[in-house]
Amino acid sequence: MQSKAATVAEYLASLPEDRRAAIEAVRRVILKNLDKGYVEGMQYGMIGYAVPHSIFPHGYHCDPKQPLPFAGLASQKQHMSLYLMTTYGDGPQWDWFRAAWEATGKKLDMGKCCIRFRRVEDLALDVIAEAIRRVPATAYIEFYVKALASMGKGPDGKPIKVAGASSGKGKRLSDSINPRPQCTTGKPARGTKKPPAKRPK
Repeated sequence: MQSKAATVAEYLASLPEDRRAAIEAVRRVILKNLDKGYVEGMQYGMIGYAVPHSIFPHGYHCDPKQPLPFAGLASQKQHMSLYLMTTYGDGPQWDWFRAAWEATGKKLDMGKCCIRFRRVEDLALDVIAEAIRRVPATAYIEFYVKALASMGKGPDGKPIKVAGASSGKGKRLSDSINPRPQCTTGKPARGTKKPPAKRPK
């Protein structure tokens, strides 16, 4: 459920009181632990946390006009969602996150990068705080650029030419990347370093 709110304040004001209280509680945790290299704003109809163009000029490879997404917070029709991009496709980060969450005794309702919750009490806020704190913007950019390189793409998201290709244009690795965060069921891809993606049709 995408909001048309232009600012975070407008977005929060549009929520029912109980949803607003829960979203604000999670937002406080994020902001308290967020590296100064990220900025908060509205992105894809939700509260987003991203690396601004002033730090990473290339932006998000699916839509270069968008800053590089790092996390997101949204009120959906049936639940609320917290998106943590670094848990998708990053084996060590995902392994740490799941183990830390399980240690709290709370149930983890999570898709590829999306944690679903109905009450703030459902969340392991200390684990979320550490997940945000342990990935500064410089480290996230490095992770992202390496993920693109593993798919044959440069930092701008454009395919890298492979020397020696007979066509003279170079070989390309094709892929289909979803341009906005998804909240899906199933286990996240592990051991592969790439941004949130869906399989090519």
